[in-house]
Amino acid sequence: MTHTVRVTTLRLTIRVRPGAPRTVVGGAHADALVVRVSERAVDGAATAAALRAVAKAFGVPRAAVRLVTGATARTKIVDVDGGDAERLRELLG
Repeated sequence: MTHTVRVTTLRLTIRVRPGAPRTVVGGAHADALVVRVSERAVDGAATAAALRAVAKAFGVPRAAVRLVTGATARTKIVDVDGGDAERLRELLG
């Protein structure tokens, strides 16, 4: 017997704020989820930290979070495999 597992993918816009005192995911900037990271926006460090933070906030592995657009921009679009829309609402506050 074969079981099919359906994983939903949540596409969301994040607004990265590099250089924060600590990494925090929560709040809204326009329609985007705010992701504050302590890393600076140098050589993709802030983007990598933001993707790790989003994964942790949604309780999914880092590999489940993919950057769709915005590699060098503060506003990015990401896909979260297994992301929960209810959790997104909680994080947006």
